[in-house]
Amino acid sequence: MKSDYLTSKPAFYALFVFSLPIIIGNLFQQLYTMVDSAVVGRFVGEQALAAVGASYSLTVVFICVAIGGGVGSSVIVSKYFGARNFSAMKTAVSTAFLTFLGISVFLGAVGIVINRPLLVLLKTPSDALDMALVYLRIYFLGLPFLFMYNVISSMFNAIGNSRIPLVFLIFSSLLNVALDFLFVAVFKTGVAGAAWATLIAQGLSCVLSFAVFMRTLGKFKDLGDEDAAAGKDVGFCGENSCGSARSGGASFCGGRLSRGGYRKFRFFDGRELSSMAKIAIPSILQQSTVSIGMMLVQSVVNSFGSEALAGYSAFSRIASIAIVPMAALNNSMSSYTAQNIGAGKPERVVKGYRAANLMVAFFAVTLCLCIEIFYRPLISLFIGDSGSETALRTGQAALRFEGFFYCWIGFKMACDGLLRGAGDMKVFTLANLINLSIRVVVSVVCAPRFGIEWVWYSVPMGWFMNFVISFAEYRTGKWKKGL
Repeated sequence: MKSDYLTSKPAFYALFVFSLPIIIGNLFQQLYTMVDSAVVGRFVGEQALAAVGASYSLTVVFICVAIGGGVGSSVIVSKYFGARNFSAMKTAVSTAFLTFLGISVFLGAVGIVINRPLLVLLKTPSDALDMALVYLRIYFLGLPFLFMYNVISSMFNAIGNSRIPLVFLIFSSLLNVALDFLFVAVFKTGVAGAAWATLIAQGLSCVLSFAVFMRTLGKFKDLGDEDAAAGKDVGFCGENSCGSARSGGASFCGGRLSRGGYRKFRFFDGRELSSMAKIAIPSILQQSTVSIGMMLVQSVVNSFGSEALAGYSAFSRIASIAIVPMAALNNSMSSYTAQNIGAGKPERVVKGYRAANLMVAFFAVTLCLCIEIFYRPLISLFIGDSGSETALRTGQAALRFEGFFYCWIGFKMACDGLLRGAGDMKVFTLANLINLSIRVVVSVVCAPRFGIEWVWYSVPMGWFMNFVISFAEYRTGKWKKGL
């Protein structure tokens, strides 16, 4: 398939073809987090499952920084790709890689130093604290691999190739599963074995995917060099882009640019970093603040004891898989919107948004039916039939309730993805912060007084308000102006 299919094929078809590998890949990515929990819970014990669950709420913060940075940076790359300005695109890619490599090394070192105080602050049950510390220390050693793999995957998506990340996700997930059973079930290494399995699998996948991406990137000829040599006007309008493509050129706007508008490839460019930061920082803030909010919510759950924490951890693993299609549509809409605005086709964005909402409705109904039928065996998969009544009851109640509201997270993610792809970040950020605030405030205020159920009651409240705010911004049409 041609690399420009997001800007040329029918909207529903283009989004579906682009989203499907992301959905499958993310399912495999979630698979090894499930296996970590299931293997640890069954072969080590309920306290070990609680330890991994307590660690997960902290590691998600770092994962979301990587995802938010990668997706945010890929918006700029997508727009260059849509405009066929490949030299600038390569500069943006290189700048993103160098920036996030440095950030990941720094955060890994910080994580190793402050993991104990954070776990204590989160009220991690004392019988799970030591095991959680072991898991986190190994996890933070592998943080650069996790960061770079997520950024590389986002860059593949930016150039319209969502299939290659799928291959490496499948490879990484299957290797992780095999190593989990080998280290934990056979060698009896406990939670440390689960952490080493994840580090090894992600490390190999990162190195291999980087090699393939660099080879793929080399296939794009620098059209700016060719046009400049021929004496043609080339360039990229940057912040003053009017959002319409010049026929046959490499610019985003309809006006003509001088030859001075073209910039040759550089390994690092401060101007590109500044452009990416305008998208990436709000994206990182959105992702990480939601995760920090979830840490605060986790501290509320932790106060109910390790049995309730084990049940909630099982529910969280299943919920993270259930929202995979919605998260995939979120990332797909960002790339789809950015490429089409870069190509000067904002009308295709509207068609794509409608197609995304149809997909959301289908996924939401399917998920609700599956959860209502299989909620018992799904929770038992992690805890086992011999698990405590509190753990089973907590996990099942949370899963059944949330299953009715996945439409709201789907609608909000589709709209959020469009706004981010268009560079409309102010309302995007505000909507997600309000979402977070509702979830944290309701959980912290109501759960200790009225029961742990309020932790999951708060979730659809936040999703709904996020959607209302984002959709209102979409209706204004401001996003059509692009960056």
